[in-house]
Amino acid sequence: MAGRTSHRGWQVAGAAAATAAAVSAGAVLAGQFRAVDAGSFGADLATGEITRVADIAAADGLPARGVFVQATRGGQICLWDALSASSPQRGGGCNAADDPLGGSQISASLAYDGGPTAESVRDARIAGLVEGDVAAVEIVMTDGTRRGVRLMGTKLGSMDIKAFGYRVRKLDLRRGVGPEAVVALDASGAETSRQATGFAG
Repeated sequence: MAGRTSHRGWQVAGAAAATAAAVSAGAVLAGQFRAVDAGSFGADLATGEITRVADIAAADGLPARGVFVQATRGGQICLWDALSASSPQRGGGCNAADDPLGGSQISASLAYDGGPTAESVRDARIAGLVEGDVAAVEIVMTDGTRRGVRLMGTKLGSMDIKAFGYRVRKLDLRRGVGPEAVVALDASGAETSRQATGFAG
């Protein structure tokens, strides 16, 4: 079973997001509801250039993946986790181009294969974007520990942002530990924004 992916305020698309049939319109995410016509939304996903903005390293026998941003002709900014820019199998979601982070400092998507318990998850990944002035991002695990991620600078139009990708360690999953939240930190190490992943370990 493939786990759902979620974003703060994002219209969600499923793991086969390149096809209109895979789009889940009107998803409830982070307390926000956005109704989208599935046909026009899916058609718009076939437009726009897709750019790799961060990496998810190969680990534990699993292949490397990329974090990709797509600016569609219909005015959406989409964030994808996929094996390659041309792969039809990708998970993530889209926001309006004038609010690419959904009104927050951070917007992230969790995708996982297997489940529903952490121990039965085969692969769990987080892809995300943060405002350019965010100094660091950490993944808060269900046991209270934290994992740092590498931030890569890029642009969305004239907006400076940073992107990241993270793969949950198999050792953590085997211990029943999963990603509970993604947090943004300022230069002093203080938490400035938090997004729950929705992961149920």
